[in-house]
Order: sequence, then structure tokens, then C-alpha cells
Amino acid sequence: MKKQTDNHCRQEAVSPSLTLKLLDAISIVGGLWLLVRFVPEFNSKSTIVVSLIAIGLFNIFAEVVGLYRRWHGLGFFKEIGCAGLSWAMTIASLTLLGRFSVYSTEISGPAIVWWYFLTLAIALSVRVVIRWFRRYQASRGIGTRKFAVVGINDLGIQLTENVIATPDLRMTFSGFYDDRPVDRLKKLPAPIDRNEGKIDSLVESAKSGEIQVIFITLPMRAEDRIRSIIGELTDTTASVYIVPDLFVFQMLNSRWTDIQGLPVVSVFENPLFGVDGFLKRLLDVSVASLALMIVGIPMLMIAAAVKLTSKGPILFKQKRYGLDGKQIDVWKFRSMKVCENGDKVVQAKKNDSRLTPIGGFIRKSSLDELPQIFNVLSGQMSLVGPRPHATAHNEYYRKEIEGYMLRHKVKPGMTGLAQVNGCRGETETIDKMEARIKFDHKYIRDWSIWLDLKIMFKTLFVVFSRQNAY
Repeated sequence: MKKQTDNHCRQEAVSPSLTLKLLDAISIVGGLWLLVRFVPEFNSKSTIVVSLIAIGLFNIFAEVVGLYRRWHGLGFFKEIGCAGLSWAMTIASLTLLGRFSVYSTEISGPAIVWWYFLTLAIALSVRVVIRWFRRYQASRGIGTRKFAVVGINDLGIQLTENVIATPDLRMTFSGFYDDRPVDRLKKLPAPIDRNEGKIDSLVESAKSGEIQVIFITLPMRAEDRIRSIIGELTDTTASVYIVPDLFVFQMLNSRWTDIQGLPVVSVFENPLFGVDGFLKRLLDVSVASLALMIVGIPMLMIAAAVKLTSKGPILFKQKRYGLDGKQIDVWKFRSMKVCENGDKVVQAKKNDSRLTPIGGFIRKSSLDELPQIFNVLSGQMSLVGPRPHATAHNEYYRKEIEGYMLRHKVKPGMTGLAQVNGCRGETETIDKMEARIKFDHKYIRDWSIWLDLKIMFKTLFVVFSRQNAY
């Protein structure tokens, strides 16, 4: 029986992946066929060989970026982002191979750009159609399954709303089940106000095949009750899922993994691993290098101005916490007459008497931060991330604000989500620092390349506005 179940699960997981792989291969061949047919300057004598190489490379890169994972319930734009990245890596590899093979004429010139966009358009169109077809089936009740939730609580309500809001899952809501007295139950919102009664009646519905999927959202402390319910459901053919009540923790980019078959879930984790980490680093190096070429001469002029207008070093080096709380030296143009870097560091205030003659100007315009481009290029910082605080401030606030140190699960940034949302400048109260930390945590949970680009774009307006900068 177990062997049959394992085979069934394996088939469920593999079949959609095989289908998409086949459709992607057809998209690649289809894009090349359109290229040969409608782009006269494309010289193609070995399209079959080039197509096979492209399909092979695409499958390798698709596995690396996770394109063929199960996307039910996940964002469409994230899926097409993975598809676009996989195909871009394939095209780049083909171009490189072409330079060292007899097929250089096959994959050179503007035709390769046409092939990229033609194939990508076909592949994305296929995915749009697939998702539309699934939603159409769901709307007609074709291939849908009824699901029930054990536990009338915040977690159960949130789960139900999420499933209903995801038509691709093709599930219809049957109702909630809970053995507790009515006065102890959470009030259900109108759209899903369906308390179907005790768990015994759920078991009977599952036995008759009326309910095919069951989610158990009881709190983790109710281990004995969960075991009892699962024991009763073993006499059914329903698919049963335990949804752990992890809301009790301050979750930070959680994900499931396993260690020799033992499932584990991360509570606090760095979201930048694998391809995501590579892409962020690539963005950092590319943009920082371009920025250095643009502001290199202005930086020399600022350095000269700092030296000529006040005594002391041109650059100010301060110990701050980097990735995983490891100390790094963060560089800035010196804007003050003092260089505080000890156990006590006083934050800059409006009309601060410690400012040098040009210190106020370079701080308000954020020009004092430009040397941190070198921190980014060296890998100590990122363009976008939680702003690094002085070590003395870290040691103070980690005792005052729960979860403060979690902001160091990613590299500190030259700008961040907090800074483009009004949390810039002096944090003279705990409330202000807590607001900044909330944005830092949100950035880590919601990170994406698109979010980084959005923050960089918004930073330009924040810098020009000079809000809270002194």
C-alpha cells in the first residue's frame, strides 16, 4: 500500500514537470523556426543541432533556478522570472559556445536577440494558457477537490482565505470543523462562515469520499489531539496536511528542508542562497561599478574639499555589524570634527555643532555615503539592505527591541526599505527605531531583485528631498 502511495505521489509531482519541459522544448524549436522563416539575415544550416544544444542547456539552467517546481499557489511573475532567467543563461552560453565552435555563424548577430524574445514570448504564452485553463476548469468544477479545515482559529481562517484566493489549486471550501464549545471559537468572517460541527462528522464525510483534502490547523501544543484526529483519518482516503502554527514565532524567510529524511523548517534564515544570492551580488557589482565610473571624479572633488576645510582624515572608518553580526569597517567621507567609534556614539542631530564646514551639505545630500561603494564591491555590503548602525547602537538596541539582531541575516545596504519609507535619519526614540526594524524585517521576508530595483529608484527621490538628513 505504501509503495503504491509513493508511486502515486511521484507521478503527481513529475507529470506537470515533464509536460512543461516538453512545452518549453517546443517553444525553443518554435522560436528558432520563426527566426529561420521570418528573419532573412539569419544564416542557419544546422538548426537541429543548435536546437538540441539549446534544449539541453535550458533544462540544466531551469533545474538550477527551480523553474520546474510545483507552481500551484505561487506567483505567476516569479515563474516567468525564472523562465526568463533560464533562457537568458541559455542564450549567453550558446553565444559563448559559438565563439569556439563551427556553429559561430549559427548563433551570432542580432538574430540571437530575436530568438530570445520569440522563444520567451511563446513559453510565457503557454504558461498563461495553462493557468487560464486550470482556472476555467476550477470555475466549472472540473478536477476540483473539496477541502475542510480542522480548527477555527486565526491560522485556519488565513489558510482558507489563501486557498480560496488561489484558483490554480482547484479546491472548493467545504467548511470548518472543531470540537470546542462555540464560545471558545474564533468568529468567522462572512464569506467563509461555515462551521460544519464536530470532527466526527468530518471523519464520516472523508470516509464517504465527500471531502478529499483536510488541513489541520490546531496549535502545536495540541499534539495529542492532532495524533488522535490523524488516527481516525487513517481509515479514509483523504489527503491530510498539518499546517504548523508558526505564527507564534517572529518568522523571517522560513522554508522547509530535510536532513537525511527528517523534515525541518527554518524560523530565521537568510533568503539569499543559491541563484538568488548570485543575482543580488551580480546586481551589486554591476551597478556599483557603473556608479563608480559616474561619481569617481566628484568623489575626488569631495575628498579635496574635506581635506581643505577641516583638520583630520578624508575618510571616516567606523565599526559596524555586517552579515551574521560580524564586524566590518564602513567607510564615509568625514563630515564631523570628531571620529567616534567606541562604546558610545552620539547620533547626528539637526544643526549639530560637530559638523565641519561642508559636513552639513554632504550629509544632507548623502554624498558622505559614496565611499561605501567600495564596501559593496568588496562584498561587505550590498546596495540595498538594512542600513548598518554603529556597534555601540547595536549593543544598546539588541537589548531593547525584540528581534533587532535579525536585521543582520543579510548584508547591510547603502539604502534600504526603511529609508525610502520615511525611517531615515536620527532615531532618538525607541519607537522610531522599532519602525525602522519592522521595515528591515519586511525587506528580508519579501526580498526580490525587483524590490531592490524599486528601492534604488525611490532612493533617488529620497536623496533629492533631503528629508530627515542632517
